[in-house]
Amino acid sequence: MPLITRVYIKASLLYLVAALLAGILLAGSAAWGFPAWVGGLGPVYFHLFLVGWVTQLIFGVALWMFPKYSREKPRGSERAGWAIFALLNTGLLLRAVSEPAAGFRPGSGWGWALAVSAMLQWAAGMLFVLNTWGRVKER
Repeated sequence: MPLITRVYIKASLLYLVAALLAGILLAGSAAWGFPAWVGGLGPVYFHLFLVGWVTQLIFGVALWMFPKYSREKPRGSERAGWAIFALLNTGLLLRAVSEPAAGFRPGSGWGWALAVSAMLQWAAGMLFVLNTWGRVKER
C-alpha cells in the first residue's frame, strides 16, 4: 500500500474518532449541562464524519485501487495527491474551529474563516477530480 494511501486512511480513522467524540458531546450536552458552544458542534460533527472520515477514506482507497494512470505515474500526480490531502485537511480543521466560533460570535470575522475553509475543501475536491479523471477509463 503506498504511503499516500496509508496517510489518507490513518487520517480518516482519526477523524472517525473525533466525529464520534463530537457526537457524544452533542448527545450529552443537554443531559450533562455542557457549555453553550457544544451545541454548535452539529455541523462540525457532520463534517468530521462525512469529509474527514468518509471522503478521505474514499480518496485514499481511490488513489490506491483505481486503474493506473501510467507506468511512470500510477496514481496520477503524486504532488497533486499530497496537495489534495493538505487542502482537504486544512479546510476541515479550519471549519471545525470556525463553524462553532461563527455561530457563537456572529459578525466576529469567523464567517470569513468559514468561507475560506469551504473554498479549501472545494479546491481539494476539484483537484481530486482532475487528478483521478484520467484513471477512469475503459480497458
